[in-house]
Parts: sequence; C-alpha cells; structure tokens
Amino acid sequence: MRIYKTRSIAADACKNGRVTMNGVQLKPSRTFHVGDTFSVRKGPITYTYRVLQLSENRLGAKLVPEYLRDCTAPEQLELLELARLAGQSGRDRGTGRPTKKDRRDIETFMSDNYLDEIDFDDDDE
Repeated sequence: MRIYKTRSIAADACKNGRVTMNGVQLKPSRTFHVGDTFSVRKGPITYTYRVLQLSENRLGAKLVPEYLRDCTAPEQLELLELARLAGQSGRDRGTGRPTKKDRRDIETFMSDNYLDEIDFDDDDE
C-alpha cells in the first residue's frame, strides 16, 4: 500500500523487525484483515496505520487513503519535524568543516553568558 517503494524493501523491513502489530514483529507473509492496526518504524519515528479495505492489486497513490488510514501519534510527527529542523543546521551543503573562527563563534553563541555580552540599551533614543 505504498508504505515502502518495493515489495523486497517491505520484506526486508519485516525481517529486520521494523513492522509490528500489537508489539509483535510481523513476517513478510503475514496477511492483514480489515480493522488491523500495524506500526512501521522508519527512521526516528514510528508510523501507525489502520487497514480500511483490502486490495489484490497495487494501487495508485491517490487511492491509498481509501484503503489505509494514518493513525500516527502527534508526538511521532513532532519528532519528524524536529529531525527535519536539525538537518538545517545553517551550513550549506559541501562547505566542509567549520573553521576555527566558526567554532569560536558557535561556542560563544552556545555559552550561557552570550546574552550578557549584548548591549540591549539603545543610545540613539
């Protein structure tokens, strides 16, 4: 149902214990019934799905919501957002490691007394 791109990737995920139902790891040959709820661990989060209907054939992406309902907890989706934001650390891809000056600037920014060094009083007023 388009959770994984190919059947072989889905079978590998089952064999590696990433697909579970009620805390029990599923085998690739497991058949589902209407109303079953299963979990799929992809990266840092665990998606939860409920089977609404069964199909014998591969479906188009637009038809998947008729057959599966995404019941993923909001906390898990929040983890996904945090992981996405963590990937945007501010350095451009391919720029290499930070220089010594970059490291000092990062350490100054991360220190507890960073805000103490900034003068918030405007003398222009």
